[in-house]
Amino acid sequence: MAEHPTTTVHTTRVGDDGEGVVFLHGLFGRGKNFTRAAKDLQPEYRSLLVDLPNHGRSAWTDRVDYGQMADSVAEALRADFAAEGPVAVVGHSLGGKVAMVLALRHPELVSRLVVVDISPVRTGGGEGEFAHLLDSLAAVDLGSLERRADADAALKEPIPWDTTRSFLLQNLRHGPEGFSWEPNLELLRTSLEAIGGFPDTGDAVYEGPVLWVAGGRSDYVRDEHAPQMRRLFPRAHRVTIREAGHWVHSQAPEKFAEVLRGFLEHTEP
Repeated sequence: MAEHPTTTVHTTRVGDDGEGVVFLHGLFGRGKNFTRAAKDLQPEYRSLLVDLPNHGRSAWTDRVDYGQMADSVAEALRADFAAEGPVAVVGHSLGGKVAMVLALRHPELVSRLVVVDISPVRTGGGEGEFAHLLDSLAAVDLGSLERRADADAALKEPIPWDTTRSFLLQNLRHGPEGFSWEPNLELLRTSLEAIGGFPDTGDAVYEGPVLWVAGGRSDYVRDEHAPQMRRLFPRAHRVTIREAGHWVHSQAPEKFAEVLRGFLEHTEP
C-alpha cells in the first residue's frame, strides 16, 4: 500500500491496476478500515482509501460541512486518482453521506456509487451514543498513558464492548510528545447535529447506477427513506445483508465483498 497525502485529505492506495474504486469511511473511522474490502477486489480493481477531513491523517477544519468534505475529496480525485476518468465510490455511514453529496455535486468524477447503511435524510437517534463515545475518548488522561493498554483499561468501564473499544483505539497515536487522538474530537462532539443531517442539494440528481446496501440488523435504511433516495438517485438498487448491523463491511466481510464485486462487474455506468 502506498500513502499519498494531499493538501486536505490523506489517501492510501491498494493495488495498481484495473478500474478505480474509492472508499470513504464512517464517523470515528479512517480509510484503512476498508483495507480488507480493497484487497478482496484485487487484482481486477485498484482502490483508494480516503481519510476524511477531521479523521485519520487528514487536515482538521473549523466546521463539519458535507459539501466541504465532498469538495475536498473531489479535489484529491481530480488531481490524481480520477484524473483519467470517473471512478466508483463506496461510502459507509458518514462517508456514505459524503459519497452521495460528491456524486450530486461532482457527477463527472463518479462512475458508480455504493452507499452503505445510510440514507440521504436526517439520521436521528444516534447522537446520544456518539456523544457518549466522544466524551469517553476526550476524558482519557493522555498525559498519564505509558502504553496503549492503559487507554484500553481507562475506556473499559464507559465503553465495555471490546470490538468498539478496539475500533476507537485505532485513532490513538504515539509520537515524540506522547499520545494523542488523531480525530478532531472537540469539533466532532459539537457537530453531531450537522453530522446527523443531510444538506439541501437543490435540484441535483445523480443519473449513474447506485447500489444501496443496508444492514439487516440496522435501522439506518428504512422503507420510508426510499422515495428521497430514488428522487436523488433514480437508478438506486437496494440490497440488504441480513447478518450485518450498521458496520456491514466488517460484520459480514465475505458477503459485502461478494455484493460489491457483483455490482462493479455487472453494472454498466
